[in-house]
Amino acid sequence: MRHRVDHRKLRRPTEHRLAMLRNLCTSFIIEERVVTTLAKAKELRRFAERAITLARRSLRAETPAQALHYRRLAARYFIGGHAQIRFREHKKEPLRTIERTAGVKALKKLFEEIGPRYSDRPGGYTRIVKLGMRKGDGAQLALIELVTDKKPAS
Repeated sequence: MRHRVDHRKLRRPTEHRLAMLRNLCTSFIIEERVVTTLAKAKELRRFAERAITLARRSLRAETPAQALHYRRLAARYFIGGHAQIRFREHKKEPLRTIERTAGVKALKKLFEEIGPRYSDRPGGYTRIVKLGMRKGDGAQLALIELVTDKKPAS
């Protein structure tokens, strides 16, 4: 029986599993598709769809503070490094900026492109397509991608 079993453990301790899912989710949002094992894809679906739902909620937020709250909640689903670093090696040098990390790019894309794209869709933002077995270890591979709404030409 599976009473109160919430998620797949993927044979990893909690910290490792969450780090792996954050990395996968970051890549997934940036690329809009990822090839991984079937079990990881099924777990990533839950993870990524929650982040997309937060982006949708921020569009309907009543106050800017509430929209910021949703943005900060969604940041938990991506890898760290949510700030630009500005520095100088010498006082006479111009100020240099290190580029934002992938987590920041994913968060920006989520709230500026993906959230508005699915604003009218009440869930089911992803699709999983089975790709067959991996040659090396026989693991079941799957492609997880964002669903695109193709409107019929009239």
